[in-house]
Amino acid sequence: MELFYADHFVLPLPPGHRFPMAKYRLLRERLLTSGRFAAGDFRVPPAATDGQLARAHAPDYIHRVITGGLSATEQREIGLPWSEAMVERSRRSSGATLAAARAAMRHGGCAVNLAGGTHHAATDHGSGFCVFNDAAVAARALQAEDGVGHIAIVDCDVHQGDGTASILQDDAAIFTFSIHAEKNFPVRKQRSDLDIGLPDDTGDEAYLTALAGGLAQVFNRARPELVIYLAGADPFVGDRLGRLALSKAGLLARDHMVLTRCREAGIPVAIAMAGGYADRIEDVVDIHAATVLLAASLFAEAAC
Repeated sequence: MELFYADHFVLPLPPGHRFPMAKYRLLRERLLTSGRFAAGDFRVPPAATDGQLARAHAPDYIHRVITGGLSATEQREIGLPWSEAMVERSRRSSGATLAAARAAMRHGGCAVNLAGGTHHAATDHGSGFCVFNDAAVAARALQAEDGVGHIAIVDCDVHQGDGTASILQDDAAIFTFSIHAEKNFPVRKQRSDLDIGLPDDTGDEAYLTALAGGLAQVFNRARPELVIYLAGADPFVGDRLGRLALSKAGLLARDHMVLTRCREAGIPVAIAMAGGYADRIEDVVDIHAATVLLAASLFAEAAC
């Protein structure tokens, strides 16, 4: 299984910044030492081109990002200070989800972006630590460049994928599904093709029941040729920005439900990590690593 990473493009963040930049490097190191993957399974993705970005984002916004023309207000909304490293990492993150999707389709299985899930980025602005929307950029590139017909984006981050919903709202061939904490960020939700907003402190059993119903609708209504799965670690009970109450076992059951549904339907799946803000960064790495290791196990079995 191919794993795409860009953690060596590090954003220079001020001391005490709440974005856990180190989790990406720690995740790759954890997977490297797991015994499950060879060094050659880890790939540096190509950067998304201006043309690929422009299928999801306004040209003027792309230009402001690339040239350092974002206003102070725009940078505050994103939550990250502008730097050349920010631009390169954002391009690579979108490129990684596209590369993972292509690898999954090439092998008829699964591949992973060890970052990504930047679902708050909208057509003409970034938000919530998201500069470019990797799932939307990848989906539009697959349509235009690879001839993929129907795609489903299954977003299990704790926050609604508002940027993804707004970018793709008029695209009947890309089905957007978000299951999230209803009272969490963003305050103003956008309309996905399917939204399931959950009350605060929803735990494992209620979450998994809701997810099962949502996935049934996704596969019945969208009939996708590819799934892009945002496997956020932030529904975890210990997440600072979460508001849900899933255990690590519950999150693994979530991943098993999504990935098994894809595997049994013969649908390739590209995974992006999305959010994770637990007080202990080790908890975030545990959750993300478990997702990747489960995917490797499930799709290795499918290939046998």
